[in-house]
Amino acid sequence: MPRAEPTGVPTGAQSAVRARSLRVRRGGSPIIAGLDLDIQAGAVTGLLGPSGAGKTTLMRAIVGVQEQVTGELTVLGEPAGSPGLRHRVGYATQAASVYGDLTVAQNLHHFATLAGLGRPAARLAVGEVIEAVGLGDNTRQVVSTLSGGERSRVSLAAALVGRPSLLVLDEPTVGLDPVLRRDLWSLFHRLVADGHTLLVSSHVMDEATRCDRLLLMRAGGLVADTTPDDLLAQTGAPDAERAFLTLIDRARSAEGGAR
Repeated sequence: MPRAEPTGVPTGAQSAVRARSLRVRRGGSPIIAGLDLDIQAGAVTGLLGPSGAGKTTLMRAIVGVQEQVTGELTVLGEPAGSPGLRHRVGYATQAASVYGDLTVAQNLHHFATLAGLGRPAARLAVGEVIEAVGLGDNTRQVVSTLSGGERSRVSLAAALVGRPSLLVLDEPTVGLDPVLRRDLWSLFHRLVADGHTLLVSSHVMDEATRCDRLLLMRAGGLVADTTPDDLLAQTGAPDAERAFLTLIDRARSAEGGAR
């Protein structure tokens, strides 16, 4: 994918996302309670944890579509959900958020237009993202006829086409075969090399080693904010999955001792 300058990350900024005392409630129950975190600009940050940990809720809050959010949450220097962030943040949900009755190219031209790209720029951007996600053979194919993995890649391309500064990707590799997963992670690191910031969630622990930094969540809170190397060093575990389980066990023991 040719280098395209992302828009909106202030020069010298250390954090693309900053949260302080972040709280999210759903149906009267706390989903996230008093979360503090910083997401480094110009890096791949992995948001990992089991299902129900609060990963999707946090991502929805960051992109400004989550209700009942309180506390401080700034994205690229602006309050989360600000109109000015509309073209600076790309978001790919777990379910492919594209139109099944349109072709791959039609979907991407639509999202390029929504991102404010003129026709020549949109044509160039669509060609770039189709190549980047490996859908060159499917350009004119109607999305409803694609496999689940192919639809996920169309959704990722839709998030990329506006050339956002921050990409928020909710479990983008779920259901993909190992080769596609490897190729997508290579793409993620190329995007970072081009100046983008990525927040990528997963419940697959082996993906932790592919990230620059890790946020490990459990029950709506942070278990750790670390790097892959430091995670293994501080737990003495041989791999990310056992390291995460070690941290979970420690958290449970601490909770039990506090009662």
